[in-house]
Amino acid sequence: MDTPGRANASWLRDDRHSLLLAGMVWTLIVLLIVPDGFDYQVLSNAYAPESGGVLSRMLWLALLTGASIAILWRASLAWLLLRALNPLLLAFVALAIVSIAWSIEPIVTMRRDIRLITIVLVCIAFTLSGWHSRRFQNVTRPILTLMLLGSIVFGLAAPTLAIHQETSPELIGAWRGLTNHKNTLGALACITLIFWTQAWFSHQVRSTHALFGCALAATCLWLSRSATSLITAIFAVVFLGLLIRSPRSLQPYLKYGVAIVVLVLVVYALAILQLIPGLSILLAPITSLTGFDTTFTGRSAIWAIVSEHISQNPFFGTGYGAYWTGPTTQSPSYEFVLRMGNFYPGSAHNGYLEVVNDLGWVGLVCLLGYIVTHLRQSLRVLSADRPQGALYLALFVQQAITNLSESHWFSVLSVNFVVMTLATTALARILLDRQLHARFGQPRSVQPIGAELIAVGRPTMTAVEHHRVPR
Repeated sequence: MDTPGRANASWLRDDRHSLLLAGMVWTLIVLLIVPDGFDYQVLSNAYAPESGGVLSRMLWLALLTGASIAILWRASLAWLLLRALNPLLLAFVALAIVSIAWSIEPIVTMRRDIRLITIVLVCIAFTLSGWHSRRFQNVTRPILTLMLLGSIVFGLAAPTLAIHQETSPELIGAWRGLTNHKNTLGALACITLIFWTQAWFSHQVRSTHALFGCALAATCLWLSRSATSLITAIFAVVFLGLLIRSPRSLQPYLKYGVAIVVLVLVVYALAILQLIPGLSILLAPITSLTGFDTTFTGRSAIWAIVSEHISQNPFFGTGYGAYWTGPTTQSPSYEFVLRMGNFYPGSAHNGYLEVVNDLGWVGLVCLLGYIVTHLRQSLRVLSADRPQGALYLALFVQQAITNLSESHWFSVLSVNFVVMTLATTALARILLDRQLHARFGQPRSVQPIGAELIAVGRPTMTAVEHHRVPR
């Protein structure tokens, strides 16, 4: 029901500090791509250090502080955004924090939680100023492109650091560029290719720019020699093209196609991990036709050992990020060294299994709920803005496939998690803007005169303070 005075109600658009917030996103992405202190020698270790250097810690603290200030500055708008945000992301954050209570390494879990909170807060703050429907890709695409370009330059200037020097057949000659591993560079190139392809298909950039971006991403993808990323890129680009360029007659059926693709990916993920008894029967035809192991990666031995550890605490896991603390005798993950000939994988090499290992079946429920909600929100955006909805769906497909052999879901050590969290908060802001436009019409811009009066301790959504916005 309309309230008195609604005709005079309005909401204000405030673009101040939007460059600063974009800079925070860039900093966050670089921190999760480049090794701490630009020290590529440390990558010879099979596990990530428990904490970064002084500069890294200062940057993380600055991001946490800056994001918190930005959210307090736009508190009312931030509250409305939280109501539109994927609730399972918030549930996962809460579960990760609470897991300190039962973590086998509570200090490590606490450090991971601080990073998790920082990433989520920066992504939320990013959507509170200077927002428009394409801001997500307009800010993210350039920094990812720069990282790939830097990887090419780094590989030519310092090949011993940018190219794997290990003697394993799968690593010989494989580029890792500015990242920590060839698979990380492959995933980064795949994501960047999705961004540039979406911009090209939807005519958001010049064709020459799009061709350069796609060629750069494809080059890094090829140099990385990451078979998973190459297959994922082909599938995601075809999927993106079908969503954006499909004929009008097929558009009503797009949501059913998306549902089928997602169902196949999720069932496949659960089946190969044998998390649900009986599902492995569905994979028998694939094995017969291809002659390959159903994992397609030969990582079943890793998954078997991790599954044994999960059985000890199946419902809540052993604490967020607490399992992989290094090949030391004090860590339960030392089992890999004992049983696999001094081999230490450093992760479960499967994002779904990693979540179960850290936070048990409850964590897996959060992940599956997050996936379902992300898809529902993406389809809502797709119905009104096909290029934007297609971008969020393609990024999800990339993550769903990549996590079959790598651990990226909700991982604070992976830039993939930053991209997906940015996508999640961007989806929430798009849906919130729909509600605000429907309720209050077009926003008014903040005028220089009197702007300080609005900015001090108060959000610029003046009308929102007096009228509840429907969900």
